[in-house]
Order: sequence, then structure tokens, then C-alpha cells
Amino acid sequence: MFPVMKPMIPSDATSKALSNADSAREDLSLHDEILTRLRDHIVEGNIPDGSRVPERQLCEMLKISRTPLREALKVLASEGLVELLPNRGARVKQLSEHDLGELFDVMGGLEGLAGRLACERITDAEIAEIERLHYEMYGFYLHRDMHGYFHVNQLIHQKIVEASRNATLQSSYANLAGRIRRIRYSANFARKRERWGEAMREHETILDALRRRAGSELSDILFAHLRNKRTAAVEHLAAGAVAAPEPV
Repeated sequence: MFPVMKPMIPSDATSKALSNADSAREDLSLHDEILTRLRDHIVEGNIPDGSRVPERQLCEMLKISRTPLREALKVLASEGLVELLPNRGARVKQLSEHDLGELFDVMGGLEGLAGRLACERITDAEIAEIERLHYEMYGFYLHRDMHGYFHVNQLIHQKIVEASRNATLQSSYANLAGRIRRIRYSANFARKRERWGEAMREHETILDALRRRAGSELSDILFAHLRNKRTAAVEHLAAGAVAAPEPV
């Protein structure tokens, strides 16, 4: 006869620890949600370049207090989207044409290297996931859904960088990607229909080279792809566009 085991009743200390852990997870989830919404709001051009971040208005929009908003702004400052002003809040970072040219050149170099390394190290499952994302992006392209297209486009480039299995490269890429995310988004709206179609064709060649694990070829394609994005971004900045028009 085996003795009947009594169910363990958690102590007050254990219950409190579990409750604290649940609360921490909820706080982290809320922080991530606030950060995502705030990042999208800025990237999509709702606050002009160089303008102060309207904290009171954003608190009302997000239904939060200023403390979590300022925590999110610190993260966006580390990403290069905003600048923190001593005792004066924050403002959206403004880049010059020269800044953009340099940033896109370095990004092109990083993505080219990531593509070369990814072809050596990527798994079949990772290629399949990038292929799935490619066709999801194509669907957004057909429906002229810029928000969806941009989001998935960024995911594809991120997946290739992750497949490089190089932590230093990934860290450098993440730092620079944040600094040009806003101008990349707004420049997409300024594209003519032919250029958007050209970008989709470039992504077809990216996927094809990745499938064949053609590292040198993929490196060249990605560098040229970023150069084309650089041209569109600089032209958009030079045009002095403040509000993004509807895609044509």
C-alpha cells in the first residue's frame, strides 16, 4: 500500500512570488505594446522630423501615464528614432542627406555580409519561413497596403541578418536600422508604382539566391537593393515631404 500523498499547498511566500512573476509578465507585455504603438506612430510620420514629442497628447492616445511613456522613449532614443532633451522631453530625430547616404552605405555593407554568411549557415526551415514572408509581403503589395508591406519587408531583412549567426553584426545592424526606419517608411510612400514593382522583383532575386545559397551573389544583390533604397530616401528627403501621401 502506497501512502496517499496530500496535495502541496503553496506557502504565502510562494504565492506572493508567483503573483509577482505574473505581474512582471503583465508589465513587460504592456511595455512592449506601448513601445510598438509609439514606434509605429513615429515611423509612420505622425510627428514631423525635428518636432518635439507631444507627451500629454500621446499619454491620452495610449491611455497611460508619463512614466511608461518616458520609458518607451528611452528605448526609441537608443534605436535612434528620437533624441532625449535634458529636462525638455524628446524630439523626433532629423537626418541630413549626408547622414542618410552614409547610413545606407553602411547598412548595405552589413546586409551584404549578412547575406554571404547566411548562405553558409541558414537552415531549410529558415529559408521556408523567409519564403512564406515573401509571399505575405507580395499580398500586401498587390493590395497597396504599405503598412503591412513595410512591416513584413523589415522582417525579411531581419531574418537574413539573424541567419548570419553573427551577434556583432546583428547588434550593429539593429542600431543602424532604428536610425533610418522612419525615412525608409516615408520614402516608400513617395515611390512611383514602377519603383515599387522593381523593389518586389529585387526581393524575388534575393529569395532565389538564398534558396541556392549563392552567398556572393546574394551579397551583391542586397548591397544594390540598399543602394536603391538610399536613392529613394534621399530623393524623398530632398523633396521636403512632411506628410506621407497615399501610395499610387
